Amino acid sequence: MKFIDVIGSQSGRALRIAAGGALIGWGLRRGDGRGRVTAAVGVVPLAAGALDICLLGPLVHGPLRGKAFRQQRAERRATAQHGQETNGHRRVGR
Repeated sequence: MKFIDVIGSQSGRALRIAAGGALIGWGLRRGDGRGRVTAAVGVVPLAAGALDICLLGPLVHGPLRGKAFRQQRAERRATAQHGQETNGHRRVGR
């Protein structure tokens, strides 16, 4: 689930804003009907990034709010990491 971790991170938030802006710019520059549709679609990632909403969060049983999503993912990683420890040693290979 590396992709969802990246998209939900602060870097992913900036990426969503940039991608949305690029889609809007490209769509408006194109100027035809498809361009307007592309620009309208670009509003979704732009707004999601600007408002810190992770639209993919609910798909992986996580919260919609970005901060809560990042916190939950960090807790899950910590729990998984703790589960890999055996007698004070880390297991290798996972």
